[in-house]
Amino acid sequence: MDAIANVATLQRKVVTHHAGRADAYQYFNVLTGAELLDSVEAALPVHRERLFPPTETLSMFLAQALNDDRSCQAAVNSAAAQRVMGGLPRCSTHTGAYCRARQRLPVEMVRSLTRTTGRWIDRQVQEEWRWQGRSVRLVDGTTVTFPDTPANQQAYPQQGGQAVGVGFPIARLVGITCLSSGALLNAAMGRFQGKGGNEQALLRSLVETFDRGDVLLGDALYATWFLLADLQARGVDVLFEQNGARRRTTDFRTGRRLGSRDHLITLDKPKCCPEWMDSTQYAALPDTITVRELKAGGRVLVTSLVCPEGAPKSALKELYKRRWHIELDLRGIKTTLGMQTLTCKTPEMVEKELWVYLLAYNLIRMLMMYSARAADVLPRTLSFRHTIQLWLAWTRYIPSSNEMELSYLGALIAEKRVGNRPGRIEPRAVKRRPKQMPLLTKPRAEARRAVQRNGHPRKPK
Repeated sequence: MDAIANVATLQRKVVTHHAGRADAYQYFNVLTGAELLDSVEAALPVHRERLFPPTETLSMFLAQALNDDRSCQAAVNSAAAQRVMGGLPRCSTHTGAYCRARQRLPVEMVRSLTRTTGRWIDRQVQEEWRWQGRSVRLVDGTTVTFPDTPANQQAYPQQGGQAVGVGFPIARLVGITCLSSGALLNAAMGRFQGKGGNEQALLRSLVETFDRGDVLLGDALYATWFLLADLQARGVDVLFEQNGARRRTTDFRTGRRLGSRDHLITLDKPKCCPEWMDSTQYAALPDTITVRELKAGGRVLVTSLVCPEGAPKSALKELYKRRWHIELDLRGIKTTLGMQTLTCKTPEMVEKELWVYLLAYNLIRMLMMYSARAADVLPRTLSFRHTIQLWLAWTRYIPSSNEMELSYLGALIAEKRVGNRPGRIEPRAVKRRPKQMPLLTKPRAEARRAVQRNGHPRKPK
């Protein structure tokens, strides 16, 4: 046992060789724990000895995602200050070396670590936290925007209804999270418009994330024949709101009746093979599938959980209410972490920045999982924002943390609980009025020339 412990210690020293500077250790002490050390070591690329090696570059990138000032200048300033405080030779505060180091950082390394942390968190979920002993996955989509550069516009064009030079490049993101823990298991990004950019296509690229026996929870956008058939063939059950077109023709007097407004129906395979599917895949699908339709909570739901004894109507109604958690997960990533507007100026760096935010999200979820298991509470009862605030304060004032000190952090995280507010309804509106500023309806360079010629327009009375 001593020999194994010595090998693990040596591995950790190799991975964190440069992680003692610029807050690298504080952000990497979770990733380089015994549970994830091998994955981190395997993901490290071959690299030369530099001022910003991959471990430190990634930790600084994570610090940018978790702090209010997300500029590269702030990250480099912090690194320079930490070097001086640590007795190391001072380095330049110019951002060039760090920006080049971010470009060298492999996106596959960040993507792999994000998925690895998600799987590790999922394995820590206790049996009693699951729904009827089964893992429930949540799926939903959202959008992110980028700086208006020619490269970003070409890869992720702005929305079609906007004038050239007025809109921003925009992409669609589909994520899969765990209902019990909130961990992000996988994600895919594509164009907002055009072939392969809709949520159905992005979800199809993620189906390998699901294991046999999982239950997938989603809104009405995903209730299509081909997705239902594919997931049933993989042994994955689903619970979706019924698609709007199908809901208008739902007739509970047909099919095999299971109860009040609850029946089994048979859906025929569409006669035409879709463009994204080849004829061999189309022919391999069954001619019909059997699904269950039920009305609960004012919604028509469709599910492959066809047994009313194993999945009562009331249980499905309560389960579908919990679909709202993925809206909160996406809000945590976009609003709390600030990912709704990315800052990188090339498509390659935009994708890397996206995965850094997702990795930062999972690191916070890992801390919440540590705390939940220690306090014997559900991870979903802990506050995501509260955890971020504590973690930032912890890394700021405690230069290194041992296992005992981290247990104190976990106890602080568990002190704050979120309220249980079932059926909560809030208007999507704000009370405070924004400042009245005219909309930019022409390219910025053209608007600047107009101001030079005519001055700024008068404010409306």
